[in-house]
Amino acid sequence: MLRAVSSASLLLLVATVGAHAGGDPALGKKVFNRCIACHEAATDRDKVGPHLLGVVGRTAGTAESFLGHYSEAMKAAGAAGLVWDEANLAEYLKAPKLKVPGNRMAFGGLTNDDDIANVIAYLKADPKP
Repeated sequence: MLRAVSSASLLLLVATVGAHAGGDPALGKKVFNRCIACHEAATDRDKVGPHLLGVVGRTAGTAESFLGHYSEAMKAAGAAGLVWDEANLAEYLKAPKLKVPGNRMAFGGLTNDDDIANVIAYLKADPKP
């Protein structure tokens, strides 16, 4: 009996950690509302910042429609090999000026790790919630 309870507890813990690590796209959409004034994620329409449709896996500073608007710092980061995978996006969303010094994004970053995971899940979602 104790073994069954322990196994169930372990499975619940693993499921909870897995859900946290993967993020929730619906919650990420709510967090993304902080970004929507400058970025679009559901279409390829640029705003003050580049669209983020398909950003996961894209090299930094390479959205075709925004090429003439990227900061030199963002273009240099991309030329140096920065690709927006989940780890790099998480670092950037937490502290944009630390991840890519000299970039133009005015946003100071997200402080909550759950918010970051949820935004990344939203950016990855296709279709978007």
